[in-house]
Amino acid sequence: MADRTAPARDSEQAITAALGRYRVMANVVGVLLILLVVVAVPLKYFADMPTAVTVLGTAHGWLYALFFLSAVDLALRARWSLKGTVLTVLAGTVPFLSFLAEHTVTRKMRAGERV
Repeated sequence: MADRTAPARDSEQAITAALGRYRVMANVVGVLLILLVVVAVPLKYFADMPTAVTVLGTAHGWLYALFFLSAVDLALRARWSLKGTVLTVLAGTVPFLSFLAEHTVTRKMRAGERV
């Protein structure tokens, strides 16, 4: 019978999987935040159409929670600094910044550097 134990929490395989989850969530949250700010908010205030803000705002909020969890999971597995963790998590709240943070985190993680 094959050994079905999970890889160690801080193994390369576990960190690589956590990085993949973080990258997906960073991009999803980034796209939703841009759509919220660039499309939905102007529709609400200039066309009196608040539905887009309600839908995209709610989606961004829930998906930001998943982004937060994926970033914290990666930070704990890879033993990031507190400063790096906080800055990465906050990047999901600023339009376009999640893309820059995702790029920086991925580059550092692949180079074996601590975030």
